[in-house]
Amino acid sequence: MKIGMIVAMDRELEQLRPLFPEDKVILQKSGIATVNAAIQAVEMIRQYKPDCIISSGCAGGNGDDVNIQDVVVSTELVYHDVYCGTAIGHSIYGQVQGLPPRFPADPYLLQKAQQLSIVNSQLSIVNCQFSIHPGLIVTGDWFVDTKEKMREIVGHFPEAKAVDMESCAIAQVCYIYKVPFISFRVISDIPLRDTDASQYHDFWNTIAQNSFHVTRTFIESL
Repeated sequence: MKIGMIVAMDRELEQLRPLFPEDKVILQKSGIATVNAAIQAVEMIRQYKPDCIISSGCAGGNGDDVNIQDVVVSTELVYHDVYCGTAIGHSIYGQVQGLPPRFPADPYLLQKAQQLSIVNSQLSIVNCQFSIHPGLIVTGDWFVDTKEKMREIVGHFPEAKAVDMESCAIAQVCYIYKVPFISFRVISDIPLRDTDASQYHDFWNTIAQNSFHVTRTFIESL
């Protein structure tokens, strides 16, 4: 299986690059936010024709059961900052006109992801316990650094498990090009429990190392 993986930032690339041989995983950096992510997804599909694409990296978490360094696996993906209204036809909040209200993860990839154990013995290098949460990932062009912004997003999508700036854009491209897709996101901060993004900065300064090994375990299972 030819696997493509897209990350947004250099620091994510630095964590993931050592985990995968270059001849096994096409790992590329898109840059931050939806347009960069969509461009990278299109170029990856055109140049390499991968059998599937994975979005990986970090994200803000939501929910009482979600903690820093947990992993959220997308069951569905939606934009939290898109609304086409009713003037040109009915659409619901988060839906791009003419496309599905939400983009589902590929069923096979999701099944394999859900088979990962809650505390995976293969990840002993992490030396900590973490949980894997299947759920909704919401995406928008906004780094969520205030509780007020997170409350607004959760008001529309109370079931969201993670918020990022790329995954849904890649999901949209993969839907159009008929490429199986799933997103794996390590929780770097919980905006509703945080102030001025301090958790996010602490994540990269103190605990990011080895946080992405669960993605390796998933890929090795394919």
